[in-house]
Amino acid sequence: MAAAIAIAAATMVGVVRRRHVGEVPRFVGAARCAPCHAKQAVAWSTSQHSLAMQRATPVTVLGDFDGARVTNAGQTTTLFRRGDRFIANTEGEDGTLRDYEIRYTFGVSPLQQYLVELTRGRLQPLQVAWDSRPKARGGQRWFHLTPGMRVAHTDEYHWTGRQQSWNYMCADCHSTGVRKQYDAVKDEFRTTWSDLNVGCEACHGPSSRHVSWAGSSSIARRWLWRDNGLAPMSRGAQQIETCAQCHSRREKIADGYTAGAAFLDFYVPSLLMSGLYHADGQQRAEVYDHASFLQSRMHRVGVTCINCHDPHAARLRKPGNQVCTQCHAPAKYDSAAHHFHRKGGAGASCAACHMPVATYMLIDRRHDHSIRVPRPDRSVAFGVPNACTDCHTDRDARWAAARVAAWYPTRTPGYQRFAEAFAADENGAPGAADALALVAADTSQSAIARASALARLAAHPGDIAIAAARGGATDTSALVRYGAMQILYDAPPGDRMRIATPTLSDTRRALRLEAAWVLAPVRADLRDAAVDAFDRAAREFIETQRYNADRPEAHLRLGIFLERLGRAEEAATEYRGAVRLSRTYSPGYVNLAQLLYTRGDDAGAERTLRAGLAATDDATLHHSLGLLLARQRRYDDALAELQRATSLDPAQAGFAYAYVVALNTLGRRADALRALERALADNPRDRDLLTLQQSFRAAPR
Repeated sequence: MAAAIAIAAATMVGVVRRRHVGEVPRFVGAARCAPCHAKQAVAWSTSQHSLAMQRATPVTVLGDFDGARVTNAGQTTTLFRRGDRFIANTEGEDGTLRDYEIRYTFGVSPLQQYLVELTRGRLQPLQVAWDSRPKARGGQRWFHLTPGMRVAHTDEYHWTGRQQSWNYMCADCHSTGVRKQYDAVKDEFRTTWSDLNVGCEACHGPSSRHVSWAGSSSIARRWLWRDNGLAPMSRGAQQIETCAQCHSRREKIADGYTAGAAFLDFYVPSLLMSGLYHADGQQRAEVYDHASFLQSRMHRVGVTCINCHDPHAARLRKPGNQVCTQCHAPAKYDSAAHHFHRKGGAGASCAACHMPVATYMLIDRRHDHSIRVPRPDRSVAFGVPNACTDCHTDRDARWAAARVAAWYPTRTPGYQRFAEAFAADENGAPGAADALALVAADTSQSAIARASALARLAAHPGDIAIAAARGGATDTSALVRYGAMQILYDAPPGDRMRIATPTLSDTRRALRLEAAWVLAPVRADLRDAAVDAFDRAAREFIETQRYNADRPEAHLRLGIFLERLGRAEEAATEYRGAVRLSRTYSPGYVNLAQLLYTRGDDAGAERTLRAGLAATDDATLHHSLGLLLARQRRYDDALAELQRATSLDPAQAGFAYAYVVALNTLGRRADALRALERALADNPRDRDLLTLQQSFRAAPR
């Protein structure tokens, strides 16, 4: 009898397993999770994840819609109600005032934004937002997100513009199971989601198989417990990458990410580059948390997001310093002997010193997650921020550096040791390439720092950069391999093929895309299996740009890629597609004009550039038109365009170089010298300008 029962049970389990394992996981919605996971559901229900996006109702809308008026730079938005509907009267796509119904709330604290549905499936956030903080902290008021700046209705950054697209910019992080579904022919979205907010499946993956498992017999559940239908979140990297899908600055390269999948198959993260980060890796622009945390010692030793944050309530696991003293002995670290501040005061906070804040969206203070040792000495050397003078605003960095040196006579340099190299790179200092190469090769540094050093080496072409790319391209870290590919964009053909060809078959989609981009100009020189690998990666590259076809930059990339493959007509179509999406997108005009010029259509090239200038007074367009006119020997017209480019963007050394050369070529040496002097004042370390200066000094007068 026992044997018969065992056989029957095994048969039943086998049937369940075949049905269960063969099922393609589907999103079923957070409501299906709550009956079995009541404790987690209750914690989640009041979290910012749960409130990330909601339908606009009298319960969910926090702002004052009782006839409130917000005026900014001459533009007025009036906010009022019609029964249970919330209305904004504001400047629309055509520049006239219109009433728009609020469809959704967006976020909850410290501010709440409001989404309006426009034509062609577009959801767009108003540029007025509600400060949801308590009144005592300056909240309970409307404010404009671009104070003092008038954004015209023709501008891409107007609230109705493409740069404010919820479908592209926001949806993926504020909702669950999002599918963008952009139709490039109709220029419209049919975006869908499984949960309007950030639900259980955003972090655990689509759970239809889990629901099936939970509904099966107790015997089957016991046998199938290792395959219960949820993403395995036991490994630190998977936990962090699941958070990174939203808490990172990145570009999405494919639809369909689910928890537990490889991040670099669906996203390309921003590296620690100038403009986004300070030279020492502190946050600068709005970069969120992921790349900051990757450069921390905490990440190195295996700490993950959920060690500090409760993933369901989306708040810290412990109050104040207790979140740190889970691991760090309070007797040693939560004491005046360590922090040299009054116990219980602001200076005694671990986060105040090791995770200083920066403010985004005017009121949103966010901690830097690189979790670093305060280094005011680097503020003195490189001008980067430091936690000490963030609090002691009446003191300078030299004072702070002296105090830290007195407290800690034996310097504690901290985990991030790349600031000197990155600062040398940003300042154009001698030896920058060598310093970056040392960071890239140093396996004791974080992968994000090494990848960033490699990407920065792209601006220092030569043997040092190529050697670094060769080493980085075979690194065990996919992020470092990605950084290595950046060096090869302008590398000699032989180096491209030797270093990038193996990456065509990398395990990560982001790497294969980079290799295809690098190798497109030399595709005709590839042989045997490399050709097949390239063609597979090229198809993925084209798919990615098609996926992002709602963005002009995707059309530009695809156009350049196709042009490199000799598919000129298709490339021209993509360049035209870029400027059709955005009349002010100057790279589209420039690349189309250059393509027309190389095909002998000078008149078409000129018409293209002038059409761009009719839409936007852009320095790059003036520069390109100047070069085109010079090639046509229309020197006076060319000089005027080159001069205009330089005046619009004096920090662009290449524009100044062309203008100086043009002046000198036309015999206006004195004017050329004065222009060169002005250019060097704006670009004192530019090698081309310095070389030009030396040639002028050497030339007979």
